[in-house]
Amino acid sequence: MTEFQFCPKCSGRFKTLHGRLVCQECGYIFYRNPTVGVAVILQKGPTILLGRRARGRYKGAWCIPCGHVEWGEDVRTAAQREFLEETGLQVGIGPVYTVHSNFHDPKSLTVGIWFSGRLIGGTLQAADDLDAVDYFSLNTLPEPLAFPTDKLVLEQLRDES
Repeated sequence: MTEFQFCPKCSGRFKTLHGRLVCQECGYIFYRNPTVGVAVILQKGPTILLGRRARGRYKGAWCIPCGHVEWGEDVRTAAQREFLEETGLQVGIGPVYTVHSNFHDPKSLTVGIWFSGRLIGGTLQAADDLDAVDYFSLNTLPEPLAFPTDKLVLEQLRDES
């Protein structure tokens, strides 16, 4: 955690104490916690909707449509918002399908929540972080997949079908 040297509260210098950064001036403890990500599993018969990442480190790789929860946002609302932004589809959010810790990017750890979803409306169209969206059989998934935890989720879905 050496990339942070100064306290955001008082600008005092941090010291490391018990593996955490603590301000030497005001005592503020800097907790570096993972962010929360949400994804929606939308199946149509024996197929699942996946999106291809449009940019960044995972450009060209496929994933279950997903995104981050904003500060003060409910996780289910975030899942609906992210899904709509990326796919053009409105979904109803069902139960939590699974939860995983994501360690694939050591600089940006997340806890992912995958919800079951049901189609309510909209028009399928890739947007935002995705440049393509399509339905795929769980037995013939596109390569590569962007996230190792999506691979776990897709394998679990395939095993259950």
